[in-house]
Amino acid sequence: MNTTAYKVLFLEDEPTIREVLTEYMLISGYEVTAVEHGDTAIELLKEHTYDIAVLDIMVPGVDGFAVLEYIQQHCGETAAIMLTALEDEKAQVRAFNAYADDYVIKPVSPIILLKRMETILRRTCRNHTEKDRQEEDGKQKGLYLKEEAYCAFYQDRKLPLTLSEYLLLQTLFKEPDRVFTREQLILRIFNEDYIGNDRIIDAHVKNLRKKLPIPCIRTVIGVGYQFDKEATNQKEVWTQ
Repeated sequence: MNTTAYKVLFLEDEPTIREVLTEYMLISGYEVTAVEHGDTAIELLKEHTYDIAVLDIMVPGVDGFAVLEYIQQHCGETAAIMLTALEDEKAQVRAFNAYADDYVIKPVSPIILLKRMETILRRTCRNHTEKDRQEEDGKQKGLYLKEEAYCAFYQDRKLPLTLSEYLLLQTLFKEPDRVFTREQLILRIFNEDYIGNDRIIDAHVKNLRKKLPIPCIRTVIGVGYQFDKEATNQKEVWTQ
């Protein structure tokens, strides 16, 4: 994987960890901005665009959770990995509820961290050589997905979905005749890395419904969730 073009915001207040992991990222071809204060991280996010942020939680100033919240509210295309010594389930659930893309417990192998970054970036930052079809003909209507870009659109308007929300919608959308359990959805979104209550899916569905302009996510009581084909005109639903 060519990482040269990828920009990383690295928030870590422990000097040794910051220096070692920054060096590994640089050797791997990333463009890294390393900071130790949460407030500094937010100021940088206001002025610059990053492909991924690696955020320690316990840092001076505002903590990593506050930086993650800022990313989700203002930098929707920036992926986020929480890097922390907090091992309790409550902290992990809080991170995923705030739509972190991954949660890594310190001490962490630099190689493992790089692999996790690579996996996330492979999904979120692919280069595109073709023009978007909706820009070419201007005729796309309804709800449609651009799978190479990991984006969802409605009436040519890009929906502000996090990666987890997009993967949830994509899973349901592509198999509308299937009812998915929460456990199955967790595997589709987080692979096998998630540790915690399966009710995290309910939180994702709740937020996804707020962002969708049509009521197309149906709750199947006692089972899970399904894409509701009757909620929209299928002639106006596309996947690319």
